[in-house]
Formats: sequence, structure tokens, C-alpha cells
Amino acid sequence: MRPSLDRNTLTRIAPKLAELSQDVLFNDIWQRDTLSPRERSLLTLSALTALGRVQQIPWHIHFAQQNGLTREEIAEAFTHLAFYAGWPAAVSALGCLDEEQN
Repeated sequence: MRPSLDRNTLTRIAPKLAELSQDVLFNDIWQRDTLSPRERSLLTLSALTALGRVQQIPWHIHFAQQNGLTREEIAEAFTHLAFYAGWPAAVSALGCLDEEQN
């Protein structure tokens, strides 16, 4: 699995996408107060897992931990998702969580 692009690499490769990501996604959507950053991280990890977007999961695991989710809560979310998103999706996501520990 290739690592996800970091902000600097994305800016170099696709500056407009990097700008939109920062301005619209992180400076607007993530800042809305109806959901907490912790809740948004849980939703994001769930969506990425369900959609099989494994490449994006490691970055969002780290971000989720900054937003207050524990490793145990993230593991529990992935376990729960096994029954809704599929066993392979959950196991792949858990593999990303294990990579973050190493």
C-alpha cells in the first residue's frame, strides 16, 4: 500500500486540490460546531473503512487521536464496522491502526 499524500506533496502535485482541501474541508467543514472534531473523525474513519479507502486511513487515525479518540475506541469502531462495512474492510482498517503503533 502506498502512503497517502501529505499536505506538501499534494500542494506540489495538485496545488488547487490542496488549496480546496485546506479552505473548504479543513477551514470550513471541519470547523462547523454541530459535530465535534472527535465525532467528525469517527465518521471519517467509518466512511473511509466502508469505502475501502485504506490509503487515507493512517493519516486520519493520527488526526482522530489528536481529536480525542483513543486507540481502543478506534479499534472498537473498526470491529463494529466489520458487521456493517464487511470483514475485509474492517481488518484492513485495523491493519492501518497496527501500523500506527509501529
